[in-house]
Amino acid sequence: MNTVRTVARFKWRNFLSVIGILLAGGIALAQTQDNAQSIDQTTLDAWSAPFRGWHYHADPVIPSDFKIPGHEEFHNFDVPTVYQLPGRPGKWFMSFIGFNGHGYNSFVVESTNLVQWTNPRLSMGFGPSNEFDHGGCVIGAFLYDSYDLKAPRLLKQRSGKYWTLYGCYPRQGGYELRPGYEGVAVSDDGLTWHRAKNTPILSVRDSDCGAWEKDCIYQPWLVEQGGKFYDFYNAANDGTEQMGVALSTNLLDWKRYDQNPVVRVRPGGYDSQFCSDGKVFRDGNHWVMFYFGVGKGGAHIMAAFSRDLRHWTSHPEPLYKAGGHPGGLDRQYAHKISLVYNPANATFYLYYCAVGNRGRCIGLLTNRPLK
Repeated sequence: MNTVRTVARFKWRNFLSVIGILLAGGIALAQTQDNAQSIDQTTLDAWSAPFRGWHYHADPVIPSDFKIPGHEEFHNFDVPTVYQLPGRPGKWFMSFIGFNGHGYNSFVVESTNLVQWTNPRLSMGFGPSNEFDHGGCVIGAFLYDSYDLKAPRLLKQRSGKYWTLYGCYPRQGGYELRPGYEGVAVSDDGLTWHRAKNTPILSVRDSDCGAWEKDCIYQPWLVEQGGKFYDFYNAANDGTEQMGVALSTNLLDWKRYDQNPVVRVRPGGYDSQFCSDGKVFRDGNHWVMFYFGVGKGGAHIMAAFSRDLRHWTSHPEPLYKAGGHPGGLDRQYAHKISLVYNPANATFYLYYCAVGNRGRCIGLLTNRPLK
């Protein structure tokens, strides 16, 4: 189990984690930086209602024994992100990572029906030796044409390139060896990626790094809004992970928000240890962040809501709890989602990393049964 990120970090559950929660996050039933910006429970219930009552796809869409030509040693697939490319209607792509015992690489597959995924190949591999991304790169924080909830996940070009932020680690030899970093990459075709900057965009060594994130930086999520770019990212102080945000005007240079973390752990809740891997979309007159919480014995799919991208309030109940799949696919953990809307059948497809009786794989939930 030492290759499983969530299991490995569960071992931090002890007295020091509780102290870390109190120091880095504070105790708050409503996860918000400003009580005046807090969202009431009735509104939380209404805004979260469309994302409950999922239907199960029986089998993984990317099984734990998925064979990638030339990279058969990679397993434990994780962090799905579905997107589309301009000029290629009716085709979707999914990036995801695999682990080979030393580190991980990002791969990409394609689909015409959002269920069967084929043609796996390498998308971004290990960085150079002795550099910040040598331990592997996790792409998926793409620059989209629109972040509206039901909009196509269409990649947007900037300066003639496609862009993604990525999580990465400097060392090989284990799963997510601290400290983590974040980088920025570009692509000509939206399928293979390389660095856009040869230094990290976020690091624990930055002058504006807060106490809540001092031990490790994890996965980013990119949003463009109002002429600014937002990087929502999870980071760790000891065994506690919370969500912060950094801002940029050019995708290359970033400054942290001075009131981080924006989504905090809640003692006794389903996110008492982790608030991680946030994915942010516009839903009508507000924003929704899908993230995973760790607490009460599992990793669960949660949601937080905001009107301004800075002040967030989380619903106390998961959208989906670990162990919900009748086949045992997510018996231990359900986390790290990618949400896509298909207008052809008016259906949301929610991909997630499932850990259960079929290993670490990528599962699928939908908001209505698939024919």
